[in-house]
Formats: sequence, C-alpha cells, structure tokens
Amino acid sequence: MVLLRPTVSRPTHLAQAIEDLKRQHNAVILAHYYQLPEIQDMADYIGDSLQLARQAAETDADTIVFCGVHFMAETAKILSPHKTVLLPDLEAGCSLATSAPAAEFRAFVEAHPDHTVVTYVNSTAAVKAVSDYCVTSSNAVQVVNSIPPEQPILFAPDQYLGDWVREQTGRENMLLWQGSCEVHEVFSEQRLMDLIAEHRQAQVLVHPECPRHIRQHAHVVGSTKALLDAVRQGDPHGTFIVVTEPGIIHQMRQAAPQATFLEAPGIRSQAGSCTSCNECPHMKRNTLEKLWLCLEHQKPAIHLAPEVVERARLPIERMLSIG
Repeated sequence: MVLLRPTVSRPTHLAQAIEDLKRQHNAVILAHYYQLPEIQDMADYIGDSLQLARQAAETDADTIVFCGVHFMAETAKILSPHKTVLLPDLEAGCSLATSAPAAEFRAFVEAHPDHTVVTYVNSTAAVKAVSDYCVTSSNAVQVVNSIPPEQPILFAPDQYLGDWVREQTGRENMLLWQGSCEVHEVFSEQRLMDLIAEHRQAQVLVHPECPRHIRQHAHVVGSTKALLDAVRQGDPHGTFIVVTEPGIIHQMRQAAPQATFLEAPGIRSQAGSCTSCNECPHMKRNTLEKLWLCLEHQKPAIHLAPEVVERARLPIERMLSIG
C-alpha cells in the first residue's frame, strides 16, 4: 500500500504559519543543538538532552513538538503522558538507541541481577523501562557517583560514554554494553591531529561519546551544553575544533561571533574524500516544512503503552532529581 500525503499548499511565509499554529494548538517547540539552524531559530527552547527533558516535564503547553530524534520525543511523552507529543519526522531515529534492542537488553539485565542498571537517555522507552537510572552526558558522572561505590553497575548503551564515566569516577565495577553512536565513533584521529598541528592555539572540544583515542586530544570533554559553555567562557576571538555533531556550531557562532570554528574531520572513504558521517542523518531529517505539517495535522504523534510509561518514568525522574 502506498500512503499519499494530503495535498496541502505550502504557506508563503512558513515561519509565520508555524507561529500561528503554535498559538492555535498551545504548542511549544523543543529543539536539540544538532538540529538544522532554521529549526533552532524557530524553537522556544534549545538544549541538550537533559535541558530538553526538564523543559518537557515543566511546560504548560498542551502540545510538545520535539525537533530531535525518536528517543527524545519518547522521553517527553514519558514525562508528560497526557500531552500531545509530536515528532516532525517519525523516521528520525538514533543509531545508539537501536544498538540496544529491547529484548536483548532485557536478557542482558536479567543475566546480571546484582547490577544497578544505568542507561543513557539515548535509548528506547522499552530499554528505559528495565533500568534503574537514566543519565545524559551532562550528568552521567554525577548520577554514577550517587550510587554506592561497592555496587556493580551495568552501563548502557554507549560504551564510549561509559568508558569516560569510568575514567572520571574510578568505578572499575562498571559493565559496559557495547553500543555506540555512528557519528561520534568515526572521527579520524590522524586527521584530527593534523588539524591540531595546523591550529596550535585552538581549543579542542570533544563529546564523551567519542572513543578514548579521540578524547585524549581534548582540552574539554563534555556534553553539547558543556562544549557550548566552554566557548562562552573562552577566548571570544579564539579558534575551536569541534569534535561532535556540527549542528552545535550554530549556537557557538551566536555565543562567540568573532571566534573561528573548525569541524573535526571524519574518516576517509575508499575514494579518498572525507565522508559526511560526522553529521547526524537522523537529526537532519526534520525540516521547517515537516515542522509546519506536523503542527497543521497534529501528527505524527508519539504513543506509548501506559505500563511502559509508568516503568520508564522512574529512572528518568531519578536522573532529574540528582542533577
């Protein structure tokens, strides 16, 4: 069966049409730092996963439009189950979330019953539902430090974030699920070193989802918010090498318009050219037109089983209460 999109005339002034629909539906637009610049500019709130989770929990709006990826919209629905939660493109997924299939992860948890399960928010609602705590890259160290040091931890799904948390906390009793992000694991160390050699005064900003051999070159390792804060607090005329999804550079340029921002290079293809794999294809599925259409038609909406919402809410609330 072929599903045809209803014939709709695109408004001449798309941004104004979106604003009108926001008022009509009492909607709020949440956008992640990795979204397209034009979507960030339309958003009521821009942030990393932790900031946006807080906004989803606190908003008075009837409708939440989440310009991000599927697990983020699911998190908003878990925190605001009686609100309408829309995702402009339902196919905006996450390689990290899919690296932990729910059935396999549940079996892994059941095989380690003595472990406290700490799950990165970049995971499906079903995975959160079998977890004890959720974390973001902003507060993972703080949450893990809140757990008694003798208590073994199962950390999932990002092995590299887990490795960084283990470094920061000294927790050797952390068992890591072997998931990863297709964006952050493919930066080229040699090409990064070449860029650093060319720009010796540059500050290197690295997201902790990157492997250790990439993190070792960083001046700052942290969440997207932490990297943005490093720019705000740094030399306003400085040079920054950004080793994360380049969508964050839009906010960095607003924070330091006189600074220079360099995207860290990805791996080379067989043809010898740099791949575009350091740009998240899922985040970039959302567009202004899709944002307008989802507000116009109030779909696609996120739906979760009540029992999943009830069980997944607890680890998220524990995360929010800690940091």
